[in-house]
Amino acid sequence: MINPAAGTSGGQHCSDFLPTNRQEMLARGWDELDILFVSGDAYIDHPAFGVPLLARFMAHYGYRVGILAQPDWRQPQAFSVMGRPRLFAAVSAGAMDSMVNHYTAARKLRRNDAYTPGGKAGARPNRAVIAYTAALKGVFKGVPVVVGGIEASLRRLAHFDYWTEQVRRSVLVDAKADLLIYGMAENTLLELARRCCAGESPAQIMNLPGTAVVCPDIPPGALELPSYEAVSNDPEAFGRAFRLAAEEGNPYSGRAVAQRHGNRWVLVNPPSLPLSQTELDGIYALPFSRKPHPGYRESIPAFEQIRFSVTSHRGCCGGCAFCAIASHQGKIIQSRSQASIVSEVTDMARDKGFRGTITDVGGPTANMYGMSCGNIKARKSCRRDGCLFPQPCRHLVIEDQAAASLLEKVRRLPGVKHVFVASGIRLDLLERQPAYFQQLLKHHVGGLLKVAPETLSDKVARIMRKPGAALFNRFLKQFRAYSRALDKRQSVVPYLIAGHPGCTLGDMVDTALFLKENGMRVEQVQEFTPTPGTLATCMYHTGVDPYSDTPVAVARSARERRLQKALLLSHLPENRDDVLQALQICGREDVAAQLLGAPPANMPKKAGPPRRSRRRPPKRPSRGK
Repeated sequence: MINPAAGTSGGQHCSDFLPTNRQEMLARGWDELDILFVSGDAYIDHPAFGVPLLARFMAHYGYRVGILAQPDWRQPQAFSVMGRPRLFAAVSAGAMDSMVNHYTAARKLRRNDAYTPGGKAGARPNRAVIAYTAALKGVFKGVPVVVGGIEASLRRLAHFDYWTEQVRRSVLVDAKADLLIYGMAENTLLELARRCCAGESPAQIMNLPGTAVVCPDIPPGALELPSYEAVSNDPEAFGRAFRLAAEEGNPYSGRAVAQRHGNRWVLVNPPSLPLSQTELDGIYALPFSRKPHPGYRESIPAFEQIRFSVTSHRGCCGGCAFCAIASHQGKIIQSRSQASIVSEVTDMARDKGFRGTITDVGGPTANMYGMSCGNIKARKSCRRDGCLFPQPCRHLVIEDQAAASLLEKVRRLPGVKHVFVASGIRLDLLERQPAYFQQLLKHHVGGLLKVAPETLSDKVARIMRKPGAALFNRFLKQFRAYSRALDKRQSVVPYLIAGHPGCTLGDMVDTALFLKENGMRVEQVQEFTPTPGTLATCMYHTGVDPYSDTPVAVARSARERRLQKALLLSHLPENRDDVLQALQICGREDVAAQLLGAPPANMPKKAGPPRRSRRRPPKRPSRGK
C-alpha cells in the first residue's frame, strides 16, 4: 500500500492526487467518500490505467472519490482507512486478470508484477475481485459493492477456468457483489451513481446497459442461455452458451441474456454505447498528474513503460479468437481527435523527465485509428464479432490519411525528437494503408518493427481468425522494398503463439521452416493461455469450434506445448533436443539439417506422440481466494 506519511516526491504533492487515506481526505475538507475505488494495481494517476481514469472522471462530475491501491486483503483494517463510502465501493483486480498476473501458461508462479512498486509479486490476491469484495463486505456490513475491470468483465457469465480446469460460476455470484460493470465503464458508472443518489440500490437496478446483476427470475425479453449446471457438465452446452452470448454483443441492437445459476439468474444487459469523440477527448483532458502517487518509494515498471505513450483510440475490430479486447472495449473504434492528442503530447513535452521520445502512439491495434463503419443502419444490426475475418466487411472504412497525418503532427511538435509505434499493427489493414505504411517505416521504426502474425499456418490462421502466410509474405516483400528505398537497415520481429487450439507440431514445423527460409528469428514466443471469455478458450475447453461444430486439435500436455515452443526457437542451442524430438514425432526428420544448421550426429530414439494429460494441475501456494 501507499505510505501515508509520504507527502512529496519529485515535486509532486499529495494534493495533485485523489485521496488514498484519511489524512488526504481531511486535507480536502471531506469527512466521507461517495465512492471508494479498490484496485489491485498501484495508484498511478495516468489515463492509461483504468481505476485512476474512472476516479478522475467521477471526481469531474462532483463525486468525492478515493483510491485504495493494493490493500492487504488479509487485514480488515486496510479497507477501513477512508471509512465507509456513502454510495458504494467499486472493485477492480487491476489492469490485468489477477490469475494471468500471477501464473505463467505452464501454471508456474511468476516472480514479478509490473503494476507494483519495485516489480514485486504478492501485492494482490488470487481472484482479486472475490477477495476484495469479501473483505469490504466484512468490514462494512451491507455496503453495496460494484465489481468491474478486465477480471470481472470476462467472468460475467459461467466460464472455463484454466487454473482449476473447471467451469466456474459467474464472478458476480462467487463474489456476492451487488452489480458487475463490464467494458469501458465511464457513462455506466456515472449513471449508476446518479441512480444511487436518487435512492436506488445497485442490486435492484436491472436495466442499466453494460451491467450484470443477479435476479430471482428471468426478465421478459431476455435470451435464455444454457444454465451454469448445463455448461459445467456438457461441452456442447458450453459452446452454445458462448455463441449465443457473443451474438448479442452489439450495443445498438443486442438483447439482454440470462443464465440460470441454481435458483437464481445472472442477467447481463447489452453493452453500453461507445463514447463520442467529444466525450473521449474530455476524458483525456482531465487533470491527471501522470505520475505514481508520491507515497511510493520504488519505481513501478508499468509506469516506466507507458509514461510517455499516448492512447489514440479504443476498441478493436479484428475479432481474433484468442483476444479479449473486443469483449471488453468493444469492436467499435472510438478515436480521439488529433487536437486532443496533440494537446496531450504538448503537455507531455513540458515534463522535466521528457527526453524527446514518444514511446507509442496507438491503441489495441495502432493502425485502426480513425476507422469506422460507413453504414449506420448496418452497424446497428450487425451480429459479427469482428470486421476483418474472413474478409474485411464492405462497410468498414479503412482510414489511411488520418493515421498518417496524426503521426506527422506529433513528430513535428516542439521538443519531440522521436515518435515510435509500439502497439500492435494489423497487417491486412496495413497493405491498404500505403501512406501510413511509408510513414511508419520512414520515421517510426527504431530498427526493428514488431508485428504479430501469431501463426504462419493457414489452417491455424483460420482458427485464430487471422490472415495467413501469403499476406505475411507480401508484407515482408513490401517492408524490405520500402526499407531499401529509404536506405534504412530495418528488420521485422514476428510474435507467434505456441499451443493455440488447432495448432499441431506439424504446423509448427512448417512455421519454423518459413522463418528459416526468410532469414527471421523470433525473440519471444507466447504460450497460449486460456483466459475467460475468448473464443480460443471455448475451443480449448470443448475441443470444438462453436460456430461450425468442427473438432479442433488441442495441445493439452505440457510436453507438446514445450515442443511447439522449441520449434519456433530452434535457433537456440538449448532447444536442439526438443526440436529433434518434435521432428521425429511428426516424421519430419528430413528437415532437421535445415532447421538446426547441420545434420545431427545421433538422432534420439523414436518418440511417440505426446500423451494427453488428464491430471489436474497441482495446487499452487494460495495468496487469497
